Amino acid sequence: MRPLIALTSRKSAAADSWRVPVIAVGRPYLEAIARAGGQPVVLPPLDATVDGIGATLSRFDGVCLPGGPDVDPHEYGATDIHDQVRGVDADHDALDLAVARTAVELGLPLLAICRGHQVLNVALGGTLVQHIDDHRHVHHAVTLAPGSLVAAAVGHTTPVGHSMHHQAIDRVGEGLAVTGRADDGTIEAVELSGGAWVVGVQWHPEDTAADDPDQQRLFDAFVRASRAVRR
Repeated sequence: MRPLIALTSRKSAAADSWRVPVIAVGRPYLEAIARAGGQPVVLPPLDATVDGIGATLSRFDGVCLPGGPDVDPHEYGATDIHDQVRGVDADHDALDLAVARTAVELGLPLLAICRGHQVLNVALGGTLVQHIDDHRHVHHAVTLAPGSLVAAAVGHTTPVGHSMHHQAIDRVGEGLAVTGRADDGTIEAVELSGGAWVVGVQWHPEDTAADDPDQQRLFDAFVRASRAVRR
């Protein structure tokens, strides 16, 4: 059986072919997980979903936290809000943070991407840089720590990632180890020390996974870890 992979999702006022507001997640995430042998299942950002999230996630084999708009800076104790902070939504934050914390508590494999990478850090007590330049719409090299989960997944230590972010990890959350950086020092990968397969990446591997084996191998490793949970 394909391992069940839970993904959090986003609200949108409209989408093609729908006449009502929608809840969705980007198709490239779903396709990359499916290619790896997983069965993606979308969790909506509703109060009813957050309630009892532990019981819900106990039925899954892995969790993917996708990209999206900015995390509310108040969630990590900021009092001054940068004027470039965009798209804050309390429903998105409530679901993503609850899922991140619960997945770690349950020992579930977790792949956290872009916003998800930042959510994971905030969920574990870390903080974010609210605005940085030069990390939108760019492909850039990432240097990974030898022996890290992400380096083992990719197969080497110098992948090229597609970045679409303007925020980054500042203070690292409890239990996380930094395992990748961009040339300018931006934290590009983290993992949970001494626990389950929990990896956060700041770039978007799903964007190029269909054509870049390095990026697809990250999803392959994540689904393999999730399949081991099912066994």
